[in-house]
Amino acid sequence: MNDSAYRVQTMSRVAQWKIDNMASYAYMKSDPFKMGNWNWHLSVEKNRMLFIKLHPEISNLTRDHPPIASFIIRVICSIEDRTVLVHPEVTDKQLKKNDDFIWTIDSSITGKFIVEVEFTDLKTTSPNGGELCSIWADGFNKKQSDTKALAILGKMLSEGIHTDITINTSDGRIGAHRAVLAARSPVFRSMFSHNLKEMELSTIDISDMSMEACQTFLNYIYGSIKDDEFLNNRLALLHAADKYDISELKESCHDSLMQDINTENVLERLQIANLYQLPILKSSCMRYLVKFGKIFDIRDDFNDFLKCRDRELIAEVFHEVLNNWKGF
Repeated sequence: MNDSAYRVQTMSRVAQWKIDNMASYAYMKSDPFKMGNWNWHLSVEKNRMLFIKLHPEISNLTRDHPPIASFIIRVICSIEDRTVLVHPEVTDKQLKKNDDFIWTIDSSITGKFIVEVEFTDLKTTSPNGGELCSIWADGFNKKQSDTKALAILGKMLSEGIHTDITINTSDGRIGAHRAVLAARSPVFRSMFSHNLKEMELSTIDISDMSMEACQTFLNYIYGSIKDDEFLNNRLALLHAADKYDISELKESCHDSLMQDINTENVLERLQIANLYQLPILKSSCMRYLVKFGKIFDIRDDFNDFLKCRDRELIAEVFHEVLNNWKGF
């Protein structure tokens, strides 16, 4: 059996191990694959029944900070009829050893099949003890500087201290500061540097954003954004970042949208990637649909997608199918 037979393909939070051939009585262990902070292994044993194990690779990190995993594990038996066996979702299970999670399948599976793990969350213990911390929830906050200057900027915004410009959103008004907006965005700087109505009337019209989304956008600019605000308004923030040329915000939105691609959002993410020229996100969505076979799981949605979306984008999807889909 060649080396590729033990390789696990990963993207976003999904890992797939394609097994082309396995004897009736046999054992296979995958190569390590990265998910979150840890390296992982899958193993499969056939002996009357099928036994599937998922466990992290033993290391100092695993010993000191073992993963607390939430995941869904599936066995996809054939591509033609998309026969899928699904284990009930595992929630907040600590995994240290290779026998911490074993799925016993009382079914005779023959031929080629796929073992798929979709991680819905990965947590670890807080360095100071206390509550568990999701490794995917705290990444954005770590990028924010916790300096006194940023705290003061946030206070200027939240308390409306000496605001000198009003932003008109689709459903309300928010006060802000020219200097702060100009410092963060070359588009705002240009507005305030020329004899435009924004300068004359001390107002900016941002009618394509709701007041909530615009407030989140301003919180980012002033350095006081919270993680849940960011996650709930990523698409609006991406639009604003593109419109007002704030590259670091666009990059943060892109990185975040890459982390949780699933069957419910992949087509929307594909269109977003095409609209805002995000080739890595587009490639990841294509890969999720084609190489990971998810196009079969959303046939109705995909049919609707084909009827009304961009023709060039649809052509790219079919090109990806023709060039990359090889089945088992």
